[in-house]
Amino acid sequence: MKDSCMTPHLFVIDTNVILYDHNCIDNFQEHDVVIPITVLEELDEFKKGNDLINFQAREFIRKLDKLTGEKLFSDGLSLGPKRGKLFVKVAGSSKRTSVENAFFSLNKPDHRILALADQLRSAYPNREVILISKDINLRMKAKSLGIQAEDYETGKIENVDELYTGTGLLENVDKDTISRFYQHPYSVPREEISTELKPVPNQFFILRNGSNSSLTWYNPESDEFERIIKTRAYGIQPRNAEQTFALHTLLNPAVRLVTLTGKAGTGKTLLALAAALDQRQDYRQIYLARPVVPLGNRDLGFLPGDVQSKLDPYMQPLWDNLAVIKNRFSSDSKEYTSLQEMIEQEKLFIAPLAYIRGRSLDGIYFIVDEAQNLTPHEVKTIITRAGEGAKIVFTGDIYQIDTPYLDSQSNGLTYLVDRLKDEKITAHINLIKGERSELAELASNLL
Repeated sequence: MKDSCMTPHLFVIDTNVILYDHNCIDNFQEHDVVIPITVLEELDEFKKGNDLINFQAREFIRKLDKLTGEKLFSDGLSLGPKRGKLFVKVAGSSKRTSVENAFFSLNKPDHRILALADQLRSAYPNREVILISKDINLRMKAKSLGIQAEDYETGKIENVDELYTGTGLLENVDKDTISRFYQHPYSVPREEISTELKPVPNQFFILRNGSNSSLTWYNPESDEFERIIKTRAYGIQPRNAEQTFALHTLLNPAVRLVTLTGKAGTGKTLLALAAALDQRQDYRQIYLARPVVPLGNRDLGFLPGDVQSKLDPYMQPLWDNLAVIKNRFSSDSKEYTSLQEMIEQEKLFIAPLAYIRGRSLDGIYFIVDEAQNLTPHEVKTIITRAGEGAKIVFTGDIYQIDTPYLDSQSNGLTYLVDRLKDEKITAHINLIKGERSELAELASNLL
């Protein structure tokens, strides 16, 4: 959306951009921003509710209210020094537009936004008029009419295939150096591994020389590589190197934020839950949450029963992971009884993500499942609620997006991994191998 042209552009903003980022109007530099009146009508439908999308709508309406003045609907209001102006515009109806000539009925909000962009293009022939929308179909319709259309790029990561994985492989490491990891103090200074290597804080490495190898972790505080020993957590044993790395960082009290990515069946949520239960004495509460994304874009109102009955199907995967852990123990064991008591006393709490609003996250081990369905702003909102002694874990598959206006580049989980990878209190692991079953792994890879 940046441009070196001297004449400021006119950016027409679609509703979904505001619902993605309520601060979007602050990101267009010296260019002018136009909010179609149709967008305000649509935002009015979203302002009530407890979901984060409703929060976005309310925050933008409040932001706009602070800027309100007569010029907003005529000459425009300045957005600040060296910034453009903000306009609220209504599409005229004096003559048939090219939108209608293309058989796009103006009864549809999207088409009224298109009509306004078309009219602005005619009214300002010397200016670039660009529609900004996260709706691919609307962008295609705009382009069919010769109207420039772009996705909202703020918060979008360009090279997802090169996204930080949290792991590395070092071949041909000196055998004597590898053997030192099996002797007290089980660590080696970084410069003795490689003087050129600049590892990311809390990055994990497999050191190898032929049949000799060691699983290691780079400790940013000591500037040393430390050996990792496979350990189990509340009955769950890691089955591969990445799971071992993940469990290590989930159990590390110095790491306050963990992101786990990977396809279905790699054990992301299961490991996070097991680690939380293993440290239950260190936290006031274990909280598991996930965003509610209705399948087929059908509203929860279509489902039978009360609110809890409507939400239960969306929370069931979290209960399934809990059942896997419970089944590791006999019903009369101390671990099984403890787990039941935690659920009954709400020391272990499973609920939709929207329910966190207003809750204090002090001393909580907070697991956010399916985080790829969150926007960058929603992720920020969650993290900024973290109180003293809290640990937050985000899990998800960045290639399995269930919401229409997010993708692998623009979702909050991808954004979070990219932006926080260099921080000492964060860690990330991308889990590769599915461990649910041989059949599940086969289907995931080939179907």
